[in-house]
Amino acid sequence: MTEVGEPSTRAVDEGPARTHGGYDATFRVWRGDASGGELQTFTVPVNEGEVVLDVIHRLQATQAGDLAVRWNCKAGKCGSCSAEVNGRPRLMCLTRMSTFAEDETVTVTPLRTFPVIRDLVTDVSYNYEKAAQIPAFTPRPRDPDGNHRMQQVDVDRPQEFRKCIECWLCQDTCHVIRDHEENKAAFAGPRFLIRLAELDMHPLDVVDRRDAAQEQFGLGYCNITKCCSEVCPEGIHLTDNGIIPLKERVVDRRYDPLTWLGSKIRRRRD
Repeated sequence: MTEVGEPSTRAVDEGPARTHGGYDATFRVWRGDASGGELQTFTVPVNEGEVVLDVIHRLQATQAGDLAVRWNCKAGKCGSCSAEVNGRPRLMCLTRMSTFAEDETVTVTPLRTFPVIRDLVTDVSYNYEKAAQIPAFTPRPRDPDGNHRMQQVDVDRPQEFRKCIECWLCQDTCHVIRDHEENKAAFAGPRFLIRLAELDMHPLDVVDRRDAAQEQFGLGYCNITKCCSEVCPEGIHLTDNGIIPLKERVVDRRYDPLTWLGSKIRRRRD
């Protein structure tokens, strides 16, 4: 179930007794909506072994029943609980409290790249709009016996990109859209550039998406700073294994002299 800040129906108390190794943490959480807001400070009990999402749930249950927060699996597989923790895009369910000093203030804010709906919940519809524009997987005809055959080595390369849980952390940290709202119309962001790379590398797919990658999805805007790879909770090497090879394929077609000459000859023959 996904919570988006419905008022809590649970009884409000002083919170659970702290276990051995527990302490009181200072949290600053952004509260507000599209019209504006501010950071509010809370003191929340923390128990040994907990993650940031545990503390946010405790805060919601005991002090801020109307706190809006999006979450689902609490296992790092749904990508729902994305937020910025101390300024770094993270999944709250994978961010252990043990990574912070007990006297360190933990600041939790919504993803900066997307419009705020309320509190920690942002409007990420931009991503779904871009996803809908990607030309779908189109396999070649089956072999005469009705099967598709491909080499395992060809399968392994794009398989890495299938681990994406669409948490949008790479989209959030990408400065091309984080700092330039006007680029969103022409730039798909790293998540969808590796989707294009995945399809382009797929041994069965027959659709050529390289021109679209450059002209429609803004591949040229990416200057390969690798910030997207650094925040990926699945450890996908978006830049090295996806975006750079896709750039190389586009460059080969557009700027390689032999390829350019061949395309001119083919056009003349046509």
